[in-house]
Amino acid sequence: MKSKTNQKVSFRRIFIISGFSWVFDAMDVGLISFIAAALILEWGLTPQEAGLLGSVNAIGMLIGAIVAGSLADRIGRNKILMFTVLLFSIASGLSAFATTFTIFLVLRFFIGLGLGGELPVASTLVAENVPDHKRGRMVVLLESFWAVGWILSAVIAYFIMPEWGWRSALIIGALPALLAIYMRKGLPDSPQFQSVVKEKTSIVQNIKTLWSPEFSRQTTMLWVLWFFVMFSYHGMFLWLPSVMVLKGFGLIKSFGYILLMTLTQLPGFFSAAWLVEKVGRKFVLITYLIMASISALIFGNADSLPMLIGGGMALSFFFLGVTGTTYAYTTDHYNASIRATGSGMANAAGRVGAILGPLIVGSLIAKGVSFNLIFIMFFAASLIAALNVLVLGKETRVKGIQGGKAVKEAI
Repeated sequence: MKSKTNQKVSFRRIFIISGFSWVFDAMDVGLISFIAAALILEWGLTPQEAGLLGSVNAIGMLIGAIVAGSLADRIGRNKILMFTVLLFSIASGLSAFATTFTIFLVLRFFIGLGLGGELPVASTLVAENVPDHKRGRMVVLLESFWAVGWILSAVIAYFIMPEWGWRSALIIGALPALLAIYMRKGLPDSPQFQSVVKEKTSIVQNIKTLWSPEFSRQTTMLWVLWFFVMFSYHGMFLWLPSVMVLKGFGLIKSFGYILLMTLTQLPGFFSAAWLVEKVGRKFVLITYLIMASISALIFGNADSLPMLIGGGMALSFFFLGVTGTTYAYTTDHYNASIRATGSGMANAAGRVGAILGPLIVGSLIAKGVSFNLIFIMFFAASLIAALNVLVLGKETRVKGIQGGKAVKEAI
């Protein structure tokens, strides 16, 4: 009885600590979208340069996801999680004092390195500390902390940046360093990692296993899913404040509207967290991707403020439900010996999309392409992601426990 109580307390600590690291991660990603809008005005950045902010960050995230995911299957989830959080915290604090755009970009790379490594490792750690039939819900709920971070970034942008400038926002982003120090105090690694620690294979072998006959179909499906989800997410959301400004709204007023849109992210996560265990991951992903694509179309073609805000709120609701479910769906497809590697590599495939998304949007804006056409592109990308899951995906929901064994949903 005492052992079960200790396990619950331990899981709560793991979940909360992982969750708070996601809050600060999301806060950083959200803030850079607002900071980009401010730097366009203050530093006179071109749309292509503003697009570089998101893309350089995504390059760091790509490398971080591969390296951290691979190392987490070798030396432990918790150790890697601590170092990645510490890395992006220090880089965030230093970026507040950047004096040139080049220095700022270099630090954004290191922020991305830590951020990209933290996300797949944190989701793996949480997934392996909860029963199989609760895994999907808990991983999506972990992702819901992302919405809290985005809301905080919008609050900081609206209330703090106008008074204290964009540098103050980045100093606030350095706070997770304190969290990383706290994480060192006796936090256990996942029991599944501890059970396979004696059977560890090399990093190269783990990557090869992802493309073995047993896993190749699901690896292909996950990489395609991650690519188009991150392409759309970073292409749209990192540009939202700038899109509002370019549509003629003032900087501060635009931040206020984005804050309003961001508030729907939390119910988007919570609805997905409830549905993934009720109707399954595959159904939620396909449905939410289709609704997100329609929302992108509405937002991109909005010709009035109510339509713009309504489309943005729907986009936040459905697309953040998609991202939360994608993390849960990914951890379902691999066993403990390669789970962090599989999650990290899939995440890295997504970062390729995250690199291209902001760059393409910046290039299209510079060429005078209308927002209508830009968001039609994201409409198509979301539909491709949905079709990919429909054709190649399988249902991974666990119905419950019978006779001490997990009973999986039929494909």
